[in-house]
Amino acid sequence: MSVLNRGLQKLFFVTVFAVMTSWTYAAAPLGTPSLDDIEYPDDEPPSQLEIELGKKLFFDVRLSLNRAQSCATCHNPDLGFGDGMPTSQGTMGSRVTRNAPPIYNLAWNVVFFWDGRAASLEEQALGPIESGGEMNLPMSEAVKRLSQVGYYRDTFRTVYGADSIEPELIGRAIAAFERTIISRQSPFDRFLAGERFAMSPGAVRGLAIFKGKARCTQCHDGANFTDNSFHNIGLNSQDVGRGAVVGDASFNKAFKTPGLRNVALTAPYMHDGSEPTLLDVVEFYDRGGDARAGISSLIQPLHLTNQEKVDLVAFLGALTDPVELERPWIPE
Repeated sequence: MSVLNRGLQKLFFVTVFAVMTSWTYAAAPLGTPSLDDIEYPDDEPPSQLEIELGKKLFFDVRLSLNRAQSCATCHNPDLGFGDGMPTSQGTMGSRVTRNAPPIYNLAWNVVFFWDGRAASLEEQALGPIESGGEMNLPMSEAVKRLSQVGYYRDTFRTVYGADSIEPELIGRAIAAFERTIISRQSPFDRFLAGERFAMSPGAVRGLAIFKGKARCTQCHDGANFTDNSFHNIGLNSQDVGRGAVVGDASFNKAFKTPGLRNVALTAPYMHDGSEPTLLDVVEFYDRGGDARAGISSLIQPLHLTNQEKVDLVAFLGALTDPVELERPWIPE
């Protein structure tokens, strides 16, 4: 199946999924993601050369208008593949309106961006390059710049058999690299595998709270701790979010449930970066959010004790499995 057809298939699924206003959702059990469940374009895993090509593109500042920013600027491996700021700064100096989400385990995602406007990882990879508030580079100029570099001309030809560099192939290469950013050996995973003392006693108590009193698994479920859906959780924000994408006011101020793997590395939190620490996030949910208009019925005051809050944060810390990444040589 071509990248385009796969993207259309996923877009159909996501659109149907998003416009449903009443549905029954059975939470998926927590677990460790399986490498066998990764879907690849044309059902073919990428070659090492394709992954290396995508990695170079991910770190190459050529893909920003003023050659000062790369994908890795906002998705910095030293900062949990975020940038440590509430909202990111674009190439031209202005701030974007949303927090840079970490990119762990995107290989299993079915929707992308906070508002879910991209239906494939290949589509998502190209979005920030052309975005006026982000890297601000027309795709025609991106193709021109890369075509002037012998390494890129030769490698695109070797990997894809292409006589010229096309935007679709740029997105495909970056996505091939992004699918390798995988976290699945955290203390939590080792605990599930039978390593009894992999998690601290506080984290073990926090797991029970996560699944029970705190009701976190109503949204943060499955192996990557996300239902891949959209919820208005009661943030004081004017951002319409998902509602603008699907043209349905019932989804106004709803945003994608982020995965929680390596969440301790990716502060600040929420789509607007408004919560500085994980304890702040727990406090936010404990009080049942801040803005009540249109808030999801899933968001209710939790009445957690101070010890339960600390234990919950300890469990979230037990989802940590950093991805070590050596920065690549970028061709001149």
